Amino acid sequence: MSDFIWCHGPNCHKYHTTDRIRGCKGSKTLRTRKVKQRINSMWYDPNNAFNYFCSQGCLMCFMKTHIHRIVALDPRNSPLNTLINDPTKNEYGWTKITERGVDTAE
Repeated sequence: MSDFIWCHGPNCHKYHTTDRIRGCKGSKTLRTRKVKQRINSMWYDPNNAFNYFCSQGCLMCFMKTHIHRIVALDPRNSPLNTLINDPTKNEYGWTKITERGVDTAE
């Protein structure tokens, strides 16, 4: 397996930056960036979106272009629910201030 994947951003090859320029004088082109795959690193997460995109701009452009197809993979027609423990209300009583100081009554 290669250490690189080409960025999946639909407009990555159109951004004019110096690292994307390829070719010799007279026939220069803009090329899509490579994205380094650090599979052997302990912090590598195979589910991270930035394994496939060179920047957040390319990721958002991809999502903007393909959002309907992404949502169609797993449509949500009803809300999700998660059970939680309902917090209990603690009754601590009340305190009143007297001439001697604080008096606690229960």
